[in-house]
Amino acid sequence: MQDLKTGSLLRQLRRERGWTQRQVAEQLGVSAQAVSKWERELGCPDVGLLSRLSEIFGVGADALLEGSLAPSAPDGGNMRRLRFYVCPDCGNILTSASGGQLSCCGRRLEPLEAVPADAGHAATVQEVETDWYVTFRHPMEKGHFIRFAACVAPDRLLLVRLYPEQGSEFRIPQLRGGAKLYLCCSRHGLFRAELP
Repeated sequence: MQDLKTGSLLRQLRRERGWTQRQVAEQLGVSAQAVSKWERELGCPDVGLLSRLSEIFGVGADALLEGSLAPSAPDGGNMRRLRFYVCPDCGNILTSASGGQLSCCGRRLEPLEAVPADAGHAATVQEVETDWYVTFRHPMEKGHFIRFAACVAPDRLLLVRLYPEQGSEFRIPQLRGGAKLYLCCSRHGLFRAELP
């Protein structure tokens, strides 16, 4: 930990919330003098307090350790840069259209890299009324299944969560304007499939 940066960041975060040092101390179960000491850069919080500090201030423990909130460059969230993330612990599916750092279950997540669909992960797409009817031959067993399918257009995302022992088909509304289809295998990662 960098005492100078960490202390300054803690002071900044406390002031943003309009809290006193005593209020922060009460939430942490420490003395107000300890909070004052940290903010005056005369020491750092005990490592055991990092998760609670992270929780009450709504910032990652890594930001607290580094002593700064590295802001991302604003880009307005471009759907062409949409990234998919899957938590290895709970299976949550997260997306981001503008980068940043995502975490779940205490882990920093890395974006899935999409590759062209191979024969085992190919999908057949048919137009049915105003929907796309998507089928695939991939197994849908507990240990190996298509976790989700996503259709991404320039202005929207449609995500279909799939489950083991479910049928290997789904329907989604047709999206126009260069939409792309993605399938995420629970073992092999993210694949790009073709749309008509």
